[in-house]
Amino acid sequence: MVPEVPASGAERMSEASAPRTRLRATDSKHRLFAASMELIGARGHQDVSVDEIARAAGVSKGTVYYNFGSKNDLIGELLNYGIAILFERLEAGTTAPDPDTGLRLMVSESLEFIAEYPAFSQLWISEQWQSDSHWAGALEQTRHDVIGVVRGALQRLAETRPNPPADALPDLDALATALFGATLILGRDRQVFHPERSIADCVGAAMAFTAPLR
Repeated sequence: MVPEVPASGAERMSEASAPRTRLRATDSKHRLFAASMELIGARGHQDVSVDEIARAAGVSKGTVYYNFGSKNDLIGELLNYGIAILFERLEAGTTAPDPDTGLRLMVSESLEFIAEYPAFSQLWISEQWQSDSHWAGALEQTRHDVIGVVRGALQRLAETRPNPPADALPDLDALATALFGATLILGRDRQVFHPERSIADCVGAAMAFTAPLR
């Protein structure tokens, strides 16, 4: 079953891309997502045409234009789709039996996501900090939502300390940003430079950021 897009991130992404009629989350949409990410990963989104995406996905160009209106709108909707998958995997960590296990699961699932959808991760990273990106506003909100999920997990971990120190907790927003950012970079670095590095090793390295909460 294809995951639903979380409302907070999805609504803003939809506003940014404004597709005229959203495709239902079907096998066709998954094929569009996979084809787009493969082509974009190979050449960048600027050099990929709607014709190529439609042909690779096995749908007509007219179907793509009818549902999305433009290539930018198509990519915006596909970003929605990929982000929905990532959110579903992150949320699996919120139901773990203890906060440490939950955080480790979030990091592990994020690394698995990056390994499974490398082009999506590359596109997200490359567009995230470009203020003139067509999807800048939506990506900023998505980043905020993701960091919020991670921050909540860090807060739960901090609350389990048996003897909390008298001084204040570290800035959990900054810590959540550092943890998720490190996970993204570790995932991409593993794919490009260190394929021999295990996900377990990457999880261990990323979890070092949680030391101040223990």
